[in-house]
Amino acid sequence: MGDRFLLDTSAILALTDREEGWETVAALLQEAAAGQCQVECCAASLMELYYITVRERSEEEAALLIATVKSWPVSWIYPDERLFLLAGRIKALHQLSFADALIAAAAKLHGATLVHKDPEIEALAADLEQRVLPFKPRRR
Repeated sequence: MGDRFLLDTSAILALTDREEGWETVAALLQEAAAGQCQVECCAASLMELYYITVRERSEEEAALLIATVKSWPVSWIYPDERLFLLAGRIKALHQLSFADALIAAAAKLHGATLVHKDPEIEALAADLEQRVLPFKPRRR
């Protein structure tokens, strides 16, 4: 198995919404399915995907999106004390949301390259390997 990547919620939405950079995420999932790399996601992304989709579309579409994403060839990381404490340290030092701090901590703990399109996460570049997708305006 090759490299390890962790998809931020923004990267997942890039693929599902066919935003700029979606091809990069699709290629990583194809490589993961072929055993050429490992792709992971933090469970915090499930919450973000669900509430964003409920707000923008409906609960039915949110449930369908979660089922779709859970069928992808990814490993899901569920927070434990170690992950929460590292996320707390990251959040104390950087202007990040709670979910972004958890996702960044998961990537750091697992030695994964964080794939994202979130300008706030770029502040972690010195401490966290990143593959940055083209940015878009923040969701409200």
